[in-house]
Amino acid sequence: MPFNGEKQCVGEDQPSDSDSSRFSESMASLSDCECSRQSFTSDSSSKSSSPASTSPPRVVTFDEVMAATRNLSNLTLAHEIAVNENFQLKQEALPENSLAGRVKHIVHQAFWDVLDSELNADPPEFEHAIKLFEEIREILLSFLTPGGNRLRNQICEVLDTDLIRQQAEHSAVDIQGLANYVISTMGKLCAPVRDNDIRELKATGNIVEVLRQIFHVLDLMKMDMANFTIMSLRPHLQRQLVEYERTKFQEILEETPSALDQTTEWIKESVNEELFSLSESALTPGAENTSKPSLSPTLVLNNSYLKLLQWDYQKKELPETLMTDGARLQELTEKLNQLKIIACLSLITNNMVGAITGGLPELANTLKRISAVLLEGMNKETFNLKEVLNSIGVQTCAEVNKTLMERGLPTFSAEIQANLIGQFSSIEEEDNPIWSLIDKRIKLYMKSLLCLPSPQKCMPPMPGGLAVIQQELEALGCQYANIVNLNKQVYGPFYANILRKLLFNEEAMGKVDASPPTN
Repeated sequence: MPFNGEKQCVGEDQPSDSDSSRFSESMASLSDCECSRQSFTSDSSSKSSSPASTSPPRVVTFDEVMAATRNLSNLTLAHEIAVNENFQLKQEALPENSLAGRVKHIVHQAFWDVLDSELNADPPEFEHAIKLFEEIREILLSFLTPGGNRLRNQICEVLDTDLIRQQAEHSAVDIQGLANYVISTMGKLCAPVRDNDIRELKATGNIVEVLRQIFHVLDLMKMDMANFTIMSLRPHLQRQLVEYERTKFQEILEETPSALDQTTEWIKESVNEELFSLSESALTPGAENTSKPSLSPTLVLNNSYLKLLQWDYQKKELPETLMTDGARLQELTEKLNQLKIIACLSLITNNMVGAITGGLPELANTLKRISAVLLEGMNKETFNLKEVLNSIGVQTCAEVNKTLMERGLPTFSAEIQANLIGQFSSIEEEDNPIWSLIDKRIKLYMKSLLCLPSPQKCMPPMPGGLAVIQQELEALGCQYANIVNLNKQVYGPFYANILRKLLFNEEAMGKVDASPPTN
């Protein structure tokens, strides 16, 4: 399930055709041509996903809350494993100067100091060392596959703690020999990436330090094993993801009836926007006075998804059905905002000096790289966009003048340079016409992606003015369409239920809330 930055065709690598058809069937039942008033009043929509209910709120117990939390954690983890090819478990390292980090270091150091003093006593005390070997034995056995009986028997025989205790009572135990056997066995079981760690273990002379490092490497091996298991399970999880996520979310909904409140509001905003748009069209002079138009559920849902590209992820909660993709959507939106500015800068430059630089594609690439580098981190609160746009304008003028001088052409006058820099700086202003134009065309492109049928394997045509960011926009578009298509497959039945209720209510009550929508 590719969600990386590689260019790929929309509609590919979805979990299954049957899951896609389920969503299509759910939405088809709401189509303008086939959906009747009776279909909206049917009992096909589940009570738990109804956006409005007249019954009193049910008291949710602590056990139900915990059950819903566990289901949400499992759903989120499964989704992340399936869609994120780079998902890996990593060891949590405590900050070096933190209180928890200092306490951990002191406690661990005290343990190993006590072990060192016991092994160097006269006579030596081996009890703690034997317990360590017992723990090491269990960890090694956990790495073995069910068919590894020969190595299992060997480990149990060599690291037999009862035998080691008997040897210790007669001062005949070889701690260094046991450690060497453990290191040798770890070398057979570890991943190739741990070979250097095994070599360092073999070169360590102090027995206490050897045991300490053995546990460190064993922790790394456990993490390797967990990540290998995740990688092995990913293809199976991807095939079952749609059904699994839908089932888990239904369980959450049964435990927490309000688990679709934000989703309902998110879709309702699009319904109100479409109603307002239709009401404006009806009032337009010369418009035909036809029968009251009905809303397209597919159009409403697609417009809801498009709103995610301008979502304020810092201040506004995501719909519950999109929580698992929140980080991906936020990153995608941030990259898209950067591409919008690059496209705006390119359009301004071409309008002003296109006749001069039109035949210089290497210059266009240079200016694009300058803009991309200076716009890195533009979504941080400390980022001063106006100052950066001014800097891009200055560097653009410098690069263009340099290229013109190399070709023996006259350079820009101070007036042209000031005009160009001023237009660059004005991009951040509200209702800037260049920004509005590029934003509208990118929305049109993304909307056309969502309207493509699933078997479609070619990208839609790129609107004018976006050629400079075509490659990056197509990659982001594929990523965005994959997120949306998977989300539709998983939560399509829930969206269909919400749309039945909302569109039926609008039909019964007339054009309620047809005021201009607020973002």
